[in-house]
Amino acid sequence: MLESQTTEQKRVALVIQYLGTHFHGWQRQAQHRSVQEEIEKAIAEIVGHHVNLHGAGRTDAGVHAAAQVAHFNVISKIPPQKWAAVLNKYLPSDILIRASSSVNSNWHAQYSAMYRRYRYTLYTDQFPNLFIKPFCWHYYHAPLDESLIQDALEPLLGKHDLKAFRRTNSKRAHSWVEVQEVRCDRDGSFIHIEIQADGFLYGMVRFIVGMLVQVASGERTISNFTEIWKNQLREQVKHSAPAQGLCLLRVGYPDSTFSKEIWFDTQPKFVFS
Repeated sequence: MLESQTTEQKRVALVIQYLGTHFHGWQRQAQHRSVQEEIEKAIAEIVGHHVNLHGAGRTDAGVHAAAQVAHFNVISKIPPQKWAAVLNKYLPSDILIRASSSVNSNWHAQYSAMYRRYRYTLYTDQFPNLFIKPFCWHYYHAPLDESLIQDALEPLLGKHDLKAFRRTNSKRAHSWVEVQEVRCDRDGSFIHIEIQADGFLYGMVRFIVGMLVQVASGERTISNFTEIWKNQLREQVKHSAPAQGLCLLRVGYPDSTFSKEIWFDTQPKFVFS
């Protein structure tokens, strides 16, 4: 579909959900499938030329998103609020645009964001379950104490240099992160870990969860976990949690363009025992 053009450029914001299983992450890449590229291809098919899509954050390969946010500039007769419905007709089944809206030309999906929030889901039952396998880390090797996870998370609150949880090939200029909120709770066989921060290092949440499981199983003490990240002992961080348990839960802005039910908590929680 090559859409007839108007002359007024508009900035359109999107709230995006995707199943990360068959993506090599958010960011466009030369030889791998990415979420950014799939959406850009759909926009190009509609308007007849390439349009750059700017995301709020870059999720890793295999990581899901419940409410990723992105924006693009376009000259089109399609009203901004209609772009969600139009794009969903062109996108593959593992991407869904929940909503679209017009935003000011100085609004930016990445730079206007106050925080990103991730949720990691652990499944601790003895037996595997095919229906939840794509969204959890099935950890059954030892009992996990969720209260130890919460206690280990608390010292992370505030602004810290978290170099210990940064992948060696990260291109970020520094490792300072302001952690704004942490939470761990259990629902039957499921443990949910949530971390909110102004930004995240490449691989950060999965490294943290990998070590928190060691804390919760008694393999590592809370004080040892804290000592490692406070002293930036990257060489002692060796285990990364599997990608499928991680989901970008939401991105927060000073004045939300979208209603709360669109973006706030749209990843269903597993709660049965």
